[in-house]
Parts: sequence; C-alpha cells; structure tokens
Amino acid sequence: MHRYIVPPRAVPRSDRRYFELLTQAVFQAGFSWQVVRAKWPSIRRAFRGFDIDAVARFTVRDTARILSDPGIVRNRHKVAATVENARILRALARRHGSVRAYVASLRSLSYGEKVGILSRTFRFLGPTGVYVFLWCAGEDVPRWEERVP
Repeated sequence: MHRYIVPPRAVPRSDRRYFELLTQAVFQAGFSWQVVRAKWPSIRRAFRGFDIDAVARFTVRDTARILSDPGIVRNRHKVAATVENARILRALARRHGSVRAYVASLRSLSYGEKVGILSRTFRFLGPTGVYVFLWCAGEDVPRWEERVP
C-alpha cells in the first residue's frame, strides 16, 4: 500500500523560501511528493535558488534551458507558472514590503477567502496547491478532510 508523506512545515524566514514553497505546491500538482522531492535539488538549481528577482527576469531562452534538463519535472506550464509567479511575488513584495508581510495580510480572512485570492493571484495554483503552500508555510489551515471551502 502506498503511504502518503506529509510535506514538512515551518514558517519561512525569507521571501526566497516563500517562493520555494509556492513552487513546490505548483510542481506537486499531479505528482507524488516523493517524485517532486527527488527532483527538488535540480529544480532549485534551475530556478537560481529561488532568487525572486533573478527568476522574474527569465526569458524564453531560460525557459527552454530549464525544459531541457532531465533532472526536473519538465512540464512547460509549471515552468512558465514559476517564472510568472516570481514576477507576481516581486510586485507583491514591493507593495507589502515583503512576501511574508503579504501572506500575513491574509491572516484575518477565512480559509475560503484565502483560497480564492491565492488561486486567482498565482499561476497553476488551485485549491489543493493553496492548502499545501499555506500548510508548508506554517499558516493556519483546516484539517485536510475539511479543506474544501
């Protein structure tokens, strides 16, 4: 029988770490956590250690380079979403002072409201991805069985 592994949980100490957790939620969609975890070192290298400004400047050539790397999950939509999400995070960090401050600004909202906002704000992030992101970032979330808003 396949045993589900719960991803680790910790409050990020940097905007890079929030970006990394967001990207993990994107890449995990449709894949087991074990597959994503096995490829994570290559994904981390491909996205410059999740330096938001560096990834936000990626071009079509950078995307092609990443998609040619057999060490990562080579899904064009997930790679493009990661680059676009870096651009979105950069803008949110400028507006709120940091990604951490942006996430903190959502704390007074209901879980369902957070799911709606984060799903609309970020690319390739659905309700389950939002749950994984918030869980891994140490934010309050309902029990897994109660997560559907």
